[in-house]
Amino acid sequence: MTRVEKLLSELIALPSVNPAFLPAHHPHAGEGRVADFIAAWGAAAGLEIEFQAVARQRRNVLCRLPPRGLMKSRILLAPHLDTVNVVSGEQLVPIRRAGRIHGRGACDTKGSVAVMLAALADVARTGKRPQHTEIVFAGLVDEEHAQAGARALADSGYEADLAIVGEPTRLRIVTAHKGNVWWRLETRGRAAHGATPHNGRNAILEMARVVEALETRYRARLNRRRHRLLGSPTVSVGVIRGGTQANIVPDHCEIEVDRRTLPGETHRSLRAELTTLFRELGVRVKLHAAKAVECPPLETRSHAPFVREFLAAAGQRTGEGVHFFCDAAVLAGGGIPSIVFGPGDIAQAHTADEWITTSQLERGHALLVRYLRSLP
Repeated sequence: MTRVEKLLSELIALPSVNPAFLPAHHPHAGEGRVADFIAAWGAAAGLEIEFQAVARQRRNVLCRLPPRGLMKSRILLAPHLDTVNVVSGEQLVPIRRAGRIHGRGACDTKGSVAVMLAALADVARTGKRPQHTEIVFAGLVDEEHAQAGARALADSGYEADLAIVGEPTRLRIVTAHKGNVWWRLETRGRAAHGATPHNGRNAILEMARVVEALETRYRARLNRRRHRLLGSPTVSVGVIRGGTQANIVPDHCEIEVDRRTLPGETHRSLRAELTTLFRELGVRVKLHAAKAVECPPLETRSHAPFVREFLAAAGQRTGEGVHFFCDAAVLAGGGIPSIVFGPGDIAQAHTADEWITTSQLERGHALLVRYLRSLP
């Protein structure tokens, strides 16, 4: 077992489920165990350790490798520490089988944590650290829920010339990702006895027209928009609630809608689009934002300083796009040019049998070591 594989196995065995997915005080909740482990591991490798408070008992952990001379630039390695929920205790027992490591977080995104931290430690141990570039590993909390860790780092005014955000991209460098807006839509009707439905107004029936229009007319309009890396924006109705019992005409119905956005789209423009659609249908719909925080899309120039050099190190001509949202857009919104990169495939993220190949770990580690050693 290589050092990167061993490190990943140790990380998987430490539960770090986002507290939003668990009851209060659940033993698997929170990133604290992983953050403390990383701090001790990084300190033993000669890295400078700092914690950044984010929320009660939740901290980002920063492992810093200063340059040999005057610092002129800073590179940020920024994976997240939290995972989605654990279905069974077996997911916390790392298993190495047939060239894969299985376990919760193996792919999303403790694989990136292991690769990035081990690469930084290798650069520190060899003494071949950059002359003028500081490298910082930033283990961020809460990516799977509200990105509180990335938002805290961005809001603190933290400066860097490039953030490499760890996510499973199959070791492809991603310079664009979609944003994410959740809407809650409500229709109101008038209750009546099920024996005399003509005396009422069915809120579910009205919402059915809205759902049909979103999935057909509105989707067709979105399909006509194209981004060269991200394709078209999407809409999906994920939740519907309405009525109380079969013999009562329902006076209330609501749905929750997932809308994936492209660069240039805003909450304001999306609200205007939906308002126009409802007007065309002749229905009255209340529209609410279902997320307290904004999840914007990302678009970083491939020819930006440091991005170009990382692309060259990876043998990649230009950046690619992905459909999922992550911390990269939050850090970019704080003024840090950001890209997404890491071992593993997003297809394995959040699955019951989550895994990552050992070949992806080793290739990712080697690529990062080579790139970090090339920094000025």
